[in-house]
Amino acid sequence: MKKFNIRKVLDGLTAASSSSSSSSSAAAQPGTPRENDVIQETLQSEHFQLCKTVRHGFPYQPSSMAFDPVQKILAVGTQAGALRLFGRAGVECYCQHESGAAVIQLQFLINEGALVSALADDSIHLWNLRQKIPAILHSLKFNRERITYCHLPFQSKWLYIGTERGNIHIVNVESFTLSGYVIMWNKAIELSTKTHPGPVVHISDNPMDEGKLLIGFECGVVVLWDLKCKKADYRYNYDEAIHSVAWHHEGKQFVCSHSDGTLTTWNVRAPAKPAQIITPHGKQPKDGKKPEPCKPILKVEYKTTRAGDPFMVLSGGLSYDTVGRRACLTVMHGKSTAVLEMDYPIVDFLTLCETPYPNDFQEPYAVVVLLEKDLVVIDLGQIGYPIFENPYPLTIHESPVTCCEYFADCPAELIPALYSVGSRQKRQGYSKKEWPVSGGNWGQGTQSYPEIIVTGHADGTIKFWDASALMLQVLYKLKTAKVFERARGKEEKPSTDIVEEDPFAIQTLSWCPESRMLCVAGVSAHVIVYRFSKQEVTTEVVQLLEVRMQCEFSDGDSPDPGGEQTPTPPTPGASSSPQESDPLPQPSIGSISSDGPRDNIPCLQVRSSPLKQSPGYQVELVIQLVWVSGEPPQPITSLAINSSYGLVVFGNSNGLAVVDYLQKTLLVNMGTSELYSPSDPYQRQPRSPRKQRQPSGALCDSNDGSNASEDRCKSPTSDAKDNSFTRSRSSSVTSIDRESREAISSFHFCESFPRKTDNLVSPCLLVGTTQGSVMMVALSLPPGGGDQRLQQMVGISSCGTLVSLKGGILTMALLDATGALLPPSYEPWYDPNASDEEKEKEKSRRRRPASPPASQEGQEGQFAVLCSEKQAKVVAMPSQTRIYKHNITETSFVLRADVVQMAGANCIACFCANGHIMTLSLPSLRPLLDVNYLPLTDMRIARTFCFSNLGQALYLTSATEIQRITYSQETCDNLQEMLSELFTPVETPEAPNRGFFKGLFGGGAQSLDREDLFGETAAGKASRSLAQHIPGPGGMEGMKGAASGVVGDLARARIALDERGQKLGELEERTAAMMASAESFSKHAHDMMLKYKDKKWYQL
Repeated sequence: MKKFNIRKVLDGLTAASSSSSSSSSAAAQPGTPRENDVIQETLQSEHFQLCKTVRHGFPYQPSSMAFDPVQKILAVGTQAGALRLFGRAGVECYCQHESGAAVIQLQFLINEGALVSALADDSIHLWNLRQKIPAILHSLKFNRERITYCHLPFQSKWLYIGTERGNIHIVNVESFTLSGYVIMWNKAIELSTKTHPGPVVHISDNPMDEGKLLIGFECGVVVLWDLKCKKADYRYNYDEAIHSVAWHHEGKQFVCSHSDGTLTTWNVRAPAKPAQIITPHGKQPKDGKKPEPCKPILKVEYKTTRAGDPFMVLSGGLSYDTVGRRACLTVMHGKSTAVLEMDYPIVDFLTLCETPYPNDFQEPYAVVVLLEKDLVVIDLGQIGYPIFENPYPLTIHESPVTCCEYFADCPAELIPALYSVGSRQKRQGYSKKEWPVSGGNWGQGTQSYPEIIVTGHADGTIKFWDASALMLQVLYKLKTAKVFERARGKEEKPSTDIVEEDPFAIQTLSWCPESRMLCVAGVSAHVIVYRFSKQEVTTEVVQLLEVRMQCEFSDGDSPDPGGEQTPTPPTPGASSSPQESDPLPQPSIGSISSDGPRDNIPCLQVRSSPLKQSPGYQVELVIQLVWVSGEPPQPITSLAINSSYGLVVFGNSNGLAVVDYLQKTLLVNMGTSELYSPSDPYQRQPRSPRKQRQPSGALCDSNDGSNASEDRCKSPTSDAKDNSFTRSRSSSVTSIDRESREAISSFHFCESFPRKTDNLVSPCLLVGTTQGSVMMVALSLPPGGGDQRLQQMVGISSCGTLVSLKGGILTMALLDATGALLPPSYEPWYDPNASDEEKEKEKSRRRRPASPPASQEGQEGQFAVLCSEKQAKVVAMPSQTRIYKHNITETSFVLRADVVQMAGANCIACFCANGHIMTLSLPSLRPLLDVNYLPLTDMRIARTFCFSNLGQALYLTSATEIQRITYSQETCDNLQEMLSELFTPVETPEAPNRGFFKGLFGGGAQSLDREDLFGETAAGKASRSLAQHIPGPGGMEGMKGAASGVVGDLARARIALDERGQKLGELEERTAAMMASAESFSKHAHDMMLKYKDKKWYQL
């Protein structure tokens, strides 16, 4: 444990400090650390380690799927080479192929805890699923042929691989070596055929005879190949391309789906013509001609039942005249045909059956449909084919995520409260059966603290997720767009603008878990304040406050004469009063655009009809920025709410506004330059809000919000990044230049010393800008609270600049004299719609500051922690002396920084644009962790990356997935225990009974000794140049994580020994072969000698 003597550090840093006060003068001021003050820093580098934990959400760009019917595990492959494995709710796993090639097919080794993946780069891989983090055991890379289809029969170790050239190779999945047995395309098709049959699109063995292999070629030819005799038994020709083939379980019939929307049924022993041809979605002509061609049937499955008609399930095949119709899954059962519309295109589907044996009645009970952006499971056992309720968090992308916040160690009662209101929002009409993908077991996690993720979306929704114990479950969904009118006529709709596409999109949010107050800012320059209530209410009139924020130096702005230059603090005028009971008449759009520039018009129209608000988050106040002299309001870049003070503050490139959401009034609306102290050259008299307002609910025009799509993806300070790093804040920068470029980037409510001369703490607001300035604003709250708080106005006065840093300010925090974090004060939650008696009980514990009382604080100092895009500083309060400084990055910039609690102490966690994740100790700013984790490849990562307490962090790794990581050594150490298990020991079901007569007279399933056919003894060795075997690291769990250190050395030694053993084994085999060859030669030579021993030379 390292100790820091503040006085000694001060002495050493005074000369380099930007502050003019000397250490002796600073020591004389109240609140400056004294000689005997020692802060113990407990965090060390060994407390930190970075690793991925879990990935949630829908697999991005899925490409293939497989299901283990015994283990009840579902696997999904993606176009980026990712594998996602799903079991019961809460059992998920993510792994990645290093090549990043698309996964074209997946095959489970059923009930073996293994999976084969085939990739678009012509490699196949064997995954071991018997460990918590699956790993590749073997890989095989084909060099001369392209893989198109794979088939692994149940309980077989021989994998059939079809290729683009039309050949079939056979791989031993135990050793991942190729057999010398090859089915060549020219042997499979008729010799008289002059054209190549195309790629192999299907391989399967006859359910009743493993020695007969059915091979489907793209051109329409199907071949039944006799594996023992190495010849084709039957060939079936059809003049339309084949997409898929499916067997009847008795092995006497199979069905093919074709590119013209037809299904052909063939009897195995009658190859001359199909037994039946149907076009499920084709219009049947009356004159007996062929039906009109339809779209290709991409896949068909044929499943039998013991008690009734078989099921035929197919995708595609719709008529060409259904233009614009959504993708459909067709279920044919007996005489009924059900067409089930899907929300997205179908990637693949699988019919889930009771038995894994292909030669038994299949008894299908569900269909898993993998869509481009969803996973749907249909219940085949209920009338109407209802879908199962999906237990996985696959709806993150229901509307694109625009912002994200992560809260670890929340109040314990918060998750049950959100769940209770969210459970009422669930859809009805789901299947009553249990979710069929039910394999695996949950991890035995030691972490029990509540975690909540809050996501804001492009359609204005906000979702609250329970993220405890490495799981994710949606708790509650809030629709902020309900506050606004949606009806829009065509003549009203503006032409082109990103805001018009998603006018309700969430830009940023501020949430206080303790008080449950929520404040959101949207792209249409609107802010909504919400309270949490368990009671349903109907709000007759939504409280509305319109705010005019402008840059006074802009050319188009002409300030109103008189009343505009009122002294500070400003008195709220008529414009700051909420909307009264009767909505005012609204002028038409046409009159505004024809009479002159738009002015005092908000971008969205708040609804005028009564709003029914369900239990959960309910609107308290809507604040809208309005157009000013033809200029649209600027996007809101920062936002904060404090329940203890009853204030919400927001800022943009024009300045900041403070709103009292209890009194529903605008307290102050000032430009950024007005925050600077009088000694600063940019200081100007604050202005009050406009007295006159033209009330209007008119819609904004095409350049509303003036933020293009890339603006919405940028971090709050990115508009100033290009020039703010290198340019110092010198006197040559004019106030016009500053006003046009400097935006508010962050806020922090606190109880601190507003001025150097203060010796008592009081409510304050720290304001950070994109130019790196941190200003202090003093808040004067009415004494006593209660009714006085609702009647008297909150006083606000700027105290000038506290400190300046390079780059835009990202985060600010306060520490007490011992180095402990001082969180903002808050008001404990109470139900605003509860009875008067319950409210009285709550009043006794209202406004409880999180920090100690001011009388105790007065004698002690504080530390202000400030972090920008370039550096971090710690400043002593109230002396405002810089104590520590650390330059985080010179060549890049920090995208996200948070002051977080970890291992009982505090640190700053930073994520840089160059991919580095760093932590700095507090207050001394010692670097504790610096890992090059993830280069910034997508603005989505910059927009959604966030740190939380206890060493947790997350970001959106794709449009549909959240990646969670940890920077805590303790969590990394416990990760194996916390992760879920995919493989659980399960008995394989008994094989179907052949029956007495079938056993006596034959006719049951014929088995085949594939080892005799495909083994090296019978088939010989395959060509070495055909494919390359690559051993995988699969047997060693966590080998990558332990690449350095003793474990890594042992792992490398083990691999080296394995390789040496393999080489020795090969040498031994070669030696044995040579000895056998020599022995054979010796024997033949001896036999020849005996044969010719007694013969004369002329008898030879």
